[in-house]
Amino acid sequence: MAESEQAAILATGNCWLLDPLDGTSNFSHGIPVYSVSLALMQQGEVVAGLVYDPNRDECFQALKGMGAYLDQQALNRRNDEPGRLEHAMAIIDTKRLPTGLTSAIATEHPYHSQRSFGSVALDWCWLAAGRVQTYLHGKQKLWDFAAGALIAQEAGCLTATMQNEHILGSPLTLAARSAVGACPSLATSWPEWIRRHS
Repeated sequence: MAESEQAAILATGNCWLLDPLDGTSNFSHGIPVYSVSLALMQQGEVVAGLVYDPNRDECFQALKGMGAYLDQQALNRRNDEPGRLEHAMAIIDTKRLPTGLTSAIATEHPYHSQRSFGSVALDWCWLAAGRVQTYLHGKQKLWDFAAGALIAQEAGCLTATMQNEHILGSPLTLAARSAVGACPSLATSWPEWIRRHS
């Protein structure tokens, strides 16, 4: 399908984005970190997202403008205690990042601890739930990030690209985007550190 056809489909009417197994490599190797991710786009905008983690029986969900939830519990990071970057737990996938940034992460990272779990949708949801404070990924497809990024956004988290654009901003296409996420108190310091080292 041509890029212009993709854009036309995504920009008009309703469009479901389903990733039936986000974390395929984990699943195929018996690592219990994978999920099902489903997002609804209307007129080119992501308006609903659901991510189900079958291993922990957790269902994350959000409707645009209506907040985010883990099962029946509201997720709201806006009232978190102010955090410091040096105390943060980060999820970072370094294999798709620019070499200079990868080197800076290896030698002078500003956070306390780093992980890479292998499920983009769960990465965003765990940011929304407060399990991690910062997030960085070099390349995600729309079906990878749509549901999880909406959930994180509705929980009050930063959801951006490395170019400092809103990751769910228009026009949404099937082209890959970088991803930067942070809890509200680190929504300035984390992207600034990334820009300084990119």
